[in-house]
Amino acid sequence: MKFIELTLHNHIIVHGFDARNQEITEEVTVEIPSKKIVSVDRILSVSEKFILIKYAFDRIIYWEYIEDYNSVKEMLT
Repeated sequence: MKFIELTLHNHIIVHGFDARNQEITEEVTVEIPSKKIVSVDRILSVSEKFILIKYAFDRIIYWEYIEDYNSVKEMLT
């Protein structure tokens, strides 16, 4: 299993969907970003602002990351 290290901070947790198929979300604001080791197998997508990661109990999390997009892209290729 391959891992990458990222500096993550604010994030949005998707807990599921309501009866109208709208995401049930929880926004989390973090004062100090922290480094995390992330399994590449759990990464669903990467944008210039967020990395989308599978989480426990069928949740997904949109994490804001500090690194620049091209650096993350290089780590993943």
